[in-house]
Amino acid sequence: MKTLIALGLSLILLPFGALADDDDDDNRLGLAGLLSATNKADLPPITLSAGMPLADAPLTLKSGTYYEIEIEADGSQELALVGPEFFRSIWIDEIVIEGLEVRPLGLDSVEFDEAGVMEIGFIAIKPGSYALWVPGSTGDTQRLAITIE
Repeated sequence: MKTLIALGLSLILLPFGALADDDDDDNRLGLAGLLSATNKADLPPITLSAGMPLADAPLTLKSGTYYEIEIEADGSQELALVGPEFFRSIWIDEIVIEGLEVRPLGLDSVEFDEAGVMEIGFIAIKPGSYALWVPGSTGDTQRLAITIE
């Protein structure tokens, strides 16, 4: 609990720490803190398609960085993507589905009943090894390994 409180305080106070020094030569975050454009990275998309790999390679993320990832379903089958441990190790800023923005408190899984694209914006928080997978599948290609450093 103390760690969670300390993390919350550091997230709140981080932008103020950036104001304390006028040195423009360092790589501090801007006024938006963790959500600033200098702290953002796009990840390769995850593809949900019957019998096809989720991704080309495992993902390695850096704690404290803002990421955006697209999850694309081709509609070949009703498919879900599960990863409760991963979703509890990130802070989800927003989920965008067909222009509609959702800002959830948490997430356990997502499911596509038909073809579509979903974009998730999040900050990687808790270092560790995680996975996203298609439930009920047994193949390694239906599992995406994710490491937060």
